[in-house]
Amino acid sequence: MVGSSQHPARREGRGPRDPLKHGQPGRVPRTPTASVPCMTTTDADGSEAAHPRFAEALRALGLDELTARVRRFPDATRTAEEAAAAVGCELSQICKSLIFAADGVPVLVLMDGASRVDLELVRRELGADKVTRAKADVVRETTGYAIGGVPPFGHRTTTRVLADRSLLGHDLVWAAAGNPHAVFPIAPEDLVAHAGATVVDVRERTP
Repeated sequence: MVGSSQHPARREGRGPRDPLKHGQPGRVPRTPTASVPCMTTTDADGSEAAHPRFAEALRALGLDELTARVRRFPDATRTAEEAAAAVGCELSQICKSLIFAADGVPVLVLMDGASRVDLELVRRELGADKVTRAKADVVRETTGYAIGGVPPFGHRTTTRVLADRSLLGHDLVWAAAGNPHAVFPIAPEDLVAHAGATVVDVRERTP
């Protein structure tokens, strides 16, 4: 279940590119390309692994090459830790897509798998009076997907999107492909662009 490991915080708080071929100049990837095939199973073209709505979103964005790279788990993963282990990547390379309610209005926060969202920082960023985790029915109604499989874009409705800056510390991240047992790789800069996200600092900091 990718992206479902947001635990309660103390404070309730460029054009598309092939992410498997293009790294960022002058940077050393944290996870070697050789680790990518560590996924357990792969569909022939990825279209059956991804949720139909998300597969269509990728086609609409001209990202068919990502559809072919969707990787499927034999079983749904329950945490970001399990997803990272199955992929063979760092925990922080898992992108969690989390829906919150800011004064009752849904907002999507993209957070690395090793961190938790600080709701107070989100509240300040949005200028809202109150920010809470959205209920399961609100998540499905807003995105078209169930909790645990929400992708970073390709949603049923348009929402404001915040992406934590921590995701930009990698050359490649993995995000849910619309269901709890499939993920896809993407360069974080492209993730931010396609999600229409604002890069912010909203992760919880430990003392």
